[in-house]
This record gives sequence, structure tokens and C-alpha cells, in this order.
Amino acid sequence: MPAPEWRVPRLARRRATVTRAQVETIVSRALGLFGLVFGAQTVPLALAQADALGRGSGAALMAGLYGAIAALAVATVMKSAVRVACLVFAGLYAVALIVWPLLVTDTEALDGSTPWLYYLCTVATTAAVVALPPVWAAAYTFVVPAIYGVIRATPSGGGAPPLLAVLDAVYAMVLGVVVLAIITMLREAAESVDNAQEAALERYDLAARQHATETERIKVDALVHDSVLTTLLSAAAATTPGEQQLAARMARDALHRLDEAGATGPRALDRVGLAVLVRRLRAALTTFSTPFTVRVVNAAGVELPVEAIDALYTASVQAMVNSLQHAGEPGRRVRRDIRIRGVRAGGCVIEISDNGVGFDIAAVPPVRLGLRVSIEERMSNVGGSADIDSRPGHGTNVTLAWPAGAGHAPRTETGRLGGPAEDGEGADT
Repeated sequence: MPAPEWRVPRLARRRATVTRAQVETIVSRALGLFGLVFGAQTVPLALAQADALGRGSGAALMAGLYGAIAALAVATVMKSAVRVACLVFAGLYAVALIVWPLLVTDTEALDGSTPWLYYLCTVATTAAVVALPPVWAAAYTFVVPAIYGVIRATPSGGGAPPLLAVLDAVYAMVLGVVVLAIITMLREAAESVDNAQEAALERYDLAARQHATETERIKVDALVHDSVLTTLLSAAAATTPGEQQLAARMARDALHRLDEAGATGPRALDRVGLAVLVRRLRAALTTFSTPFTVRVVNAAGVELPVEAIDALYTASVQAMVNSLQHAGEPGRRVRRDIRIRGVRAGGCVIEISDNGVGFDIAAVPPVRLGLRVSIEERMSNVGGSADIDSRPGHGTNVTLAWPAGAGHAPRTETGRLGGPAEDGEGADT
């Protein structure tokens, strides 16, 4: 009777969805572009109003704000330190607005015109939305335009009529609120999509692993029926030397096939996103009493076989448990890091490191299976690799790669991870 065929329904080809990281990238790059455009438009007015400010004040103010806008644009293109650049510009703008009355020495030179800072107000409120939590961004969106409205009604702000000053401030507030609402809704929608997609991938991951296990069970059942039982029956019925030799050969062949089946293990060709592994590792970290600093780099679009996901997860957890159990030293604070890095579209490198007491790898007794079986052999069985680097007093660094040799990224120093977390991917503890 043929073995039943078990199938795991494959994920339907899905349309590309906008993730939270993509929303952050789009918003930040739009901010960098429009910041440059708005900044360029204010240059003629800033130069015209420079005479109204104290000697050197106008040049210093322009250098600070325009330099911050340029740095913001570069950060958004490079996807590095975007939030920091936004926060710096928003802070500098607020400070420039507050000190503006102190810098103006000739109010007549303004001739009632609008201070050039006003035209950068929307850029500043948008930068605050990108850099700050919604509550603080909303406060900035209302407070900064209100400060401008007060200044606009004073001689140093052009001496505008109160109604005009209020209208200018309200207009800036309305633009800021619109930007805040749009970005917040985009973030929440993208985060909901991310959560739904990760939950679906987790369910698919579980189904695929169950499918692989069931497939292997059927394979072993067939092997036992076709080889082992046949060999036992032949051995029981063997009465002549020739029949006994045949039974012996059949037994050796059956043992060889059993060894191959045990070494191969269940194989799942189905692939799931690296986000599934990241989510499982973050969930595992919540059970530890000691924090790890987590960095995730280039995870978008990376898919791995289910068996690779399982091996990377199990080996990573074992490495973290080893660090918690053995890296500590009384009176010394140990820093622990885990860095998850996607390699092109189908590879992954995970580094688990600490700056603890370290150990001599050659002195580890063979009976200790945590390194040899739970980490090295587990990765080797799925076509991956595990590199353990440690010295007494210099910490430990465990590098897991799938497939074997993926990444080839050099370390900065033993026991520490190199490189900052990419903006938009995140680092936490």
C-alpha cells in the first residue's frame, strides 16, 4: 500500500506590502528632499535679512540650520542615524526661533517682512514627527508655531498685526498636524501589516515543520518495513552458510541506510522569512533575566529553509544560555549582544557575543555537549557552520552562518560585535 502523500499548502504569491521599515525610509527621504528644497528657497531671504542681525549672527545661524538640513539629507540617503539627525535639526530650529529676538539688532532692516525661519517651520515639525514619539511630536507641532506667532507680532519679527501673526502660527500648526496624522496612520497601518504577516509566517513555519517531520516518519516507516524487517526475517530463516552471509550483507546494508536516515533528518524545502527567526529569538529573550542588546541588519526580503531557521534558533538560544551560565563574574557587569544579519536573499549570519570571562575551547571536556552537539553539529547537519572564538579574560563570540561560510564579515574585537544598527531596523535590549 503506497504511503499517503502529505502536503503543506504553499503560501500564495502575495503582493508586495509596505512594511514599517519602508514607511520610515520613505518618510525620512521625503523629509530630506523637501528640507533641501525649502532651505534653498529661503537662502535669498536669509541673505537679505542678514543685515538686521548682529555682526556674524546671520552667518552663524544660516550655517547651523543649513548644515543641519544637509546632514539630515545625507543621513536619510545613507539610512544611518536618521532619527538623530532629525532630532538635532528640530532642536536647533527651536533654539534659533527662541534666540531670534536677541539676534536682531536693526528692526527697521526687516521692513515688516516675515523672518526667513518661518519657511522652515514645517520641515522642523516633520523632523520632530520622525524623531519623537507621537505625544512629544504633537507637543512640538503646537508649541513651536505658537512661539513663532508671538515673535511675529514683535518688532524683531516684523511687527505684524496680531491677527496676521495668529494666522501664520495656525497655518504652521495645521500643516504640522496634517503631517503628524499622515505619518502616524502610515506607521500604524504598516505595523499592523507586519504583525499579520509575521503571524501568518509563524503558522506556516509550524505547518512546514510538521510536514517535514511527517514526511521523515513515513520515510523511516518505509525503511523499517523494506530493510529492517526483511533482514530480520531473512536472518531467522537462514539455515545454510550462503543464506547467513546474505542475511549479514542485508543487515549491513540496513544499518547503513538507517545511519544515513539519522544523519539526514527531516528536510523541509519550504522557505520562510528571516522575520520569523527574529521574532522567535526576541520571544526567547523575554524569558531571560539578563538583557541582550539586539541588532537586526538587512533582514528585509531574506528567506531561509525551515530547517535552517530551526537550527539557527536552537543554536542561538544555546549560545545565549551558555553566556548567561558561564560568562559572568562577581562584581563585573557583562555586556551581551546578538546581531542578526541577512546575507543577500537567502543567507543569514548570527553573532552572539559577550565580554565576560571567556574560556579555553581546547580545555572543554568531550562530555560537555552544549558546544559540540547543540551548536556545532546542529548547524553542520543543515549545511551551516558555527565558529566559536573565546579566550580566558577576553569574552566569547559565537558566529552562526547559513549556508556555511555566508557573510565572511570580520569582527572588530573578540567578544564584541562591530557596526551600528541600521536605522529603521533597530536595536534594543
